[in-house]
Amino acid sequence: MRQAKITRDTQETQITVDLNLDDASVIKINSGIGFLDHMLNAFAKHGRFGLIVEANGDLNVDPHHTTEDIAIVLGQCFKQALGDKAGIERFGTAYVPMDETLARVVIDLSGRSYLVFDAELTNPRLGGYDTEVTEDFFQGFAFNAELNCHATVLYGRNTHHKVEALFKALGRAMRGAVTINPEVKGIPSTKGVI
Repeated sequence: MRQAKITRDTQETQITVDLNLDDASVIKINSGIGFLDHMLNAFAKHGRFGLIVEANGDLNVDPHHTTEDIAIVLGQCFKQALGDKAGIERFGTAYVPMDETLARVVIDLSGRSYLVFDAELTNPRLGGYDTEVTEDFFQGFAFNAELNCHATVLYGRNTHHKVEALFKALGRAMRGAVTINPEVKGIPSTKGVI
């Protein structure tokens, strides 16, 4: 099984993430932020990942530290669970519609961290979640998983739909990228290492 469990303990947050790339039977999210729980559930469900997140954060300040730190630890878990990345597809692309919204996420598990995020999130708050931290989540995830991520909302009106479509697309694109392909021999790179 390709899996990882990592804990991050700071003066702002205490985060534990348990990730299983090959067994999606357990998804349990407790971030303290209802909307983020909903997004991480959608990410795991549509990515077909086992995911347990336990977070304690300074939500009396705002949701930023907790959201970003979960992304950091989740990215670290993917990096650890993938090991040398032998036999994986490496690239993943997903288009996800949600009613009037269409989101696209494209992933390259290149070992190089980069994020392009293009989404106009006009509603600043969804429940206890500040929508501007969506980009920070994607940034923390991409940089700690050491991957390229291009996340775009192509069109849409409803901010909830836009953010949810992005998280679902991230899950599906990651599933495509981490999938083992028996036709891929060794490391999927002309460099011989990722």
